[in-house]
Amino acid sequence: MELLFVHGALVRDGQWWWQRTADLLLERTGIRSRAVALPSCGETTPEQVAGGLVADAAALRAELDEVDSAIVVGHSYGGTVIAEAGRHPSVAHLVYVSSYLPDLGQSQASIMSGESDPVSIGDNGDGTLSVSGYDATSFGERFLHDAAEATRHQAWERVTAQSAAAFMTPTSAAGWQGIDSTYLVCARDRSTSVELQRLHAGRATRSVELPTGHHPFVTRPDLVVDQIQALPRRT
Repeated sequence: MELLFVHGALVRDGQWWWQRTADLLLERTGIRSRAVALPSCGETTPEQVAGGLVADAAALRAELDEVDSAIVVGHSYGGTVIAEAGRHPSVAHLVYVSSYLPDLGQSQASIMSGESDPVSIGDNGDGTLSVSGYDATSFGERFLHDAAEATRHQAWERVTAQSAAAFMTPTSAAGWQGIDSTYLVCARDRSTSVELQRLHAGRATRSVELPTGHHPFVTRPDLVVDQIQALPRRT
């Protein structure tokens, strides 16, 4: 069993975001984990950025092709990547962290459009989008208010542009359907509303509420590992 982490939108270096949980997970369970590099965030080659959601889903499928059995954790936009990747025989469980289980034909932008206080995103004029109007302090307050100041600054250094096609492309598959799944609702999230989280959590097999902000795998890896340990084992 391995674990693949699919990070959220508009950031890079998924392994940094996941590392605290990866270390604790390995210590407690022996499960090795790694982050999927998302082309739309510039984590592969410049030519692949424009591929958006489709390229990200292909990257996840390619990682799954290399393993016999995997837990896939999707954070925020990562859930939309899981949906577009479709069903894969290597997926044992899906874990969603403040994430999305989109209906067929639903885009990331359409999901976010219903938020009363959406994250401000600006068009860079080159086919990419970026967070708009934030600096290290305001970004930290919104996304990592429960993290130490040094961690907030490290996170800000990993904010990046992302292909607009990651947000605008409707899903052509619903890879979450028919797969055992656990949704971790982040009850103190200042980015994704708890109401929207609970809506998507209702599509998962089960859900658990954590007393954290948007990134519990950074701020409370112990709680995330507790839930991974509690997953039913594939027989």
